[in-house]
Amino acid sequence: MTFEETLAAWLPAQRWFAGKGVGIGDLTVTADTAIADGDPALRHLIVSVSQGASAAAYQVLVGLRSDLPERLEHAVIGPAGGGLTAYDALHDHDLTRLLLAGIAAGGSAGPLRFARQSGAQIETDLDSLALTGEQSNTSLVFGEASILKVFRKLTPGPNPDLEVTRALARLGSRHIAGPLGWIEMPVTGTPTVLAILSAYLRTATDGWSMAATSVRDYFAGEAASAASAGGDFAGEAHRLGGATAEVHRTLAEAFGTEELPASAAADLAGQMRARLDEAVANVPELAPRAGLLAAAFSDLAKLDAPLTVQRVHGDYHLGQVMRTDHGWVIIDFEGEPARPLAERLGRHPVLKDVAGMLRSFEYAAWQQLLSADPAPRLRDAARDWAHRNQAAFCAGYAEAGGPDPAGHATLLRALTLDKAVYEVMYEARNRPSWLSIPLESLDDA
Repeated sequence: MTFEETLAAWLPAQRWFAGKGVGIGDLTVTADTAIADGDPALRHLIVSVSQGASAAAYQVLVGLRSDLPERLEHAVIGPAGGGLTAYDALHDHDLTRLLLAGIAAGGSAGPLRFARQSGAQIETDLDSLALTGEQSNTSLVFGEASILKVFRKLTPGPNPDLEVTRALARLGSRHIAGPLGWIEMPVTGTPTVLAILSAYLRTATDGWSMAATSVRDYFAGEAASAASAGGDFAGEAHRLGGATAEVHRTLAEAFGTEELPASAAADLAGQMRARLDEAVANVPELAPRAGLLAAAFSDLAKLDAPLTVQRVHGDYHLGQVMRTDHGWVIIDFEGEPARPLAERLGRHPVLKDVAGMLRSFEYAAWQQLLSADPAPRLRDAARDWAHRNQAAFCAGYAEAGGPDPAGHATLLRALTLDKAVYEVMYEARNRPSWLSIPLESLDDA
């Protein structure tokens, strides 16, 4: 078996591989850069993976050892010849230190360029830990000082996450973690960001965990409503809405806004309807709800007012926000990885992000009821919790100067339902056991 064949067998089992369920037709190593020789050695690979009519580029950092320690057995890729074993080097702190040192020094290795943000302080004598929560990327935490997000599936061209966080940091935004540095190289002749190093928010808790704890406490207690529960999350939801509005305002300052003609609403509705048709064709369970969805998109098409658009987060949910001692911080501005780069770099209504967060509150409320046939009391409690926190978020957003969601109900409803359609497709393809969440929330829409 060649090493390319070994990689082709290993890739589909990785949680960050985007082509699950479709066989690999061909895999070619298009770039192979030695970052460190010896034992262990570190090599940086770009592999082109063909699946049907499509092809994608993936980044794989390969460690090579003649004697693999037990702590790395879970990361094995396979034999690499010459008595060496290949493994995913992002799980080896002996090798990931080289990446951190490269960024701090601002050096290069072949076509790889290590860049340091001006004025950034980077501590290099730190071991890394690979986080397990992400799906499309791999993040490494170095001590309690920094976090390196390594992109797995590569999109040549500007990186929205780096572009946005650098711009917001220049404007002094208090709701983002500014970048410390990054790694890049040409892919198909186009400069491409491979990884971004940022300050690690060591005392922070992610929004999803906080919301899940609130839901669990409410379900387990005897409170008559979410408002009277001990773990009420509405105050945090309100503050998160305010932080979101502030970031939207700073994004508008950094990248500008554009006013589209009234016909833009009909164009947007047409795109939503096309996504609905595709989803119904692929997920039969959605068909009974199609009429409700189509009606909401038709209402959007009838709007006769200009549509203001700007840069937004693009993939906004509770997992993309961190609660620190000083307030909410928003992370991961790369947008939905499955969307084309032009769409992620484009301008959208700011209520697209609001809609994403409203859907995330639904997920937080319902995901703890997936493993059982919930009692009517718990189903009512899930609705109560979601609605209370959605309202609090929208109130905080409006009070901080964002467009009042209540005053743009038709647009927000269409955007929220369009997000639910996306979720139906995603869950059907990747997480079928969660499909009931978007479907049941559509029944309450």
